[in-house]
Order: sequence, then C-alpha cells, then structure tokens
Amino acid sequence: MIRIQFEFAASHRLHCPEESDEWNRDAFGKCNNPAGHGHNYRVEVCVTPDLDENRHSKMTFEVVEAIVKREVIDRFDHRNLNEQCTEFEELNPSVENITAVSRDLLMAPLAEAGGRLRELTVWETEKTSCTCRV
Repeated sequence: MIRIQFEFAASHRLHCPEESDEWNRDAFGKCNNPAGHGHNYRVEVCVTPDLDENRHSKMTFEVVEAIVKREVIDRFDHRNLNEQCTEFEELNPSVENITAVSRDLLMAPLAEAGGRLRELTVWETEKTSCTCRV
C-alpha cells in the first residue's frame, strides 16, 4: 500500500441554517463563530496499486501525490470552505464531511490511474480526526 500525508490550511464555520442561532451555539460552541475560524488540516491517504500479471503497477507515490494535490489540496487550501467551495454550499464543513467529500473526490481519479483508495484520514487538530475506510 502507498501511504502519503498532505497538509492544507482552511477556515470554516459550523452552522446548520435550519436550526436556531441558540441551537447552533450550543451544538458547535466557538466553531459557530460567525466570522469562522481556521485549521491546519492534515490528510493521509492509503492507496492499493492495481498489479498486472508481472506484479507491476502504474500507481506510484508521484501519481498519488499529483491526484490528491489536484483533487483535494488545491481545491481547499487557503479557502473559506463555507463560502468558496461548492462542495460545502449546503453541507456543514465538519471534519467528518471534509473526509467524506475528499473520499468522493479521490475514488474515481485514483481508480482511473490504477489504484484503489483504501483509507483516508483528515486531522482537524492534533487530537481530532476522522477516518474513512473504503
């Protein structure tokens, strides 16, 4: 398996517009700040290369790195996720949803390049992360 870590910086606000301001403050605390707040996210992908009959693969660290950079890092880095990323126009940009969206963005491009996404972890802080196993 190929395992690589990446980083991006982004801001967001956790807020459910269908709920009251009080509910949002109680549910999300300081993460509901109307001005938003930022994180230095860390992303780790684990990809299994497809092997041919000679146990060769087109999938390399460089290929994985280029795909993740194009599909996730460049899309989210130094952005306000709520306001600048269509993926979160109607989806709360929690670490769980960032992980799910990143998974969805990576599955097809990695498969087309000869690999399968097996695991994706997004760290929001040193203590908090979300992992998706595929």
